Amino acid sequence: MAIAQIDISGNPYIGIFCAVNENIGLAPFDLPKSFQEILKQTLKLDVVLTSVAGSKLIGALLALNSNGVVVNDLVETKEVSKLKEHFKVTILEERFNAIGNNILTNDNGALVHNEFTKSSMKKIEDALDVEVMDGTIAELKTVGASGAITNRGGLCHPKTKDDELEILKSLFKIDIIASTANYGTPFVGACLVANSKGVVTGTTTTGIELGRIEDGFLL
Repeated sequence: MAIAQIDISGNPYIGIFCAVNENIGLAPFDLPKSFQEILKQTLKLDVVLTSVAGSKLIGALLALNSNGVVVNDLVETKEVSKLKEHFKVTILEERFNAIGNNILTNDNGALVHNEFTKSSMKKIEDALDVEVMDGTIAELKTVGASGAITNRGGLCHPKTKDDELEILKSLFKIDIIASTANYGTPFVGACLVANSKGVVTGTTTTGIELGRIEDGFLL
């Protein structure tokens, strides 16, 4: 298990641009080959280059685990076809269309924005094959941006309430610790991508934060 630091064109918010599960990483078409190699080597996965709704903000616009991908209904037909080569794809019709910012998931559970409809929650449950709950992290509804988890461990916003943290641990069946990344950024889901084999975070992440990341993800 390993940890690496890198930026995307000078931007340290890796989690906005990329999304990963245990075996596949999704990244923008213009991602440099050097970055692709770091993803492959650190997380031990294959990299698939794509876009979502014509955007490179892949991590903000979709959520995935080992069982499938959930994406907003702005996704283009050619993008769906590309995703279907590797995943079971579910398109969600929700006004909160930054799906990656609003769903936090691993292979055990999914926490979603607490204004998602019951119909959307059922679709997410079927798509990701996990228990789904609505809720908040640090009283924030953007749970995907406020946390970062794997099947081994994870991080959450430093202002996460004790009762929220207990719900997270129970739902995801892992230990999770509060931390920042990228030099004090509380939205850790925007700062990094991780699976059970490693973490890739931005270059502004400090030594103290790297220590918290190692502890949280059991590296």
